[in-house]
Amino acid sequence: MSVKKQFIKTKPVCKVTFTVEAKEANTAAVVGDFNNWNSKEGELSKLKNGTFKGVFEVNKDASYEFKYVIDGAFVNEVEADSYIWNEFAGAENSVLEV
Repeated sequence: MSVKKQFIKTKPVCKVTFTVEAKEANTAAVVGDFNNWNSKEGELSKLKNGTFKGVFEVNKDASYEFKYVIDGAFVNEVEADSYIWNEFAGAENSVLEV
């Protein structure tokens, strides 16, 4: 799993690439504050090598809680900027800072 950030000088956004290695999975998505925790909006595309990948634009100068949904299971990003306890979920969420 990985998160890559590409800041755009001409816009107040950051392009964030989420990559998940889940060769055995059928579906993967990224859900979080930036897409209202909507897995349809966060669908990742499966590449030939079995990796799932997606690029999303998020507003700069912000912090977002997020998780991956891999075949229905919620998974944290191991390379997240940090983690925060979420009372609603009863678990830690990954944090993306841009």
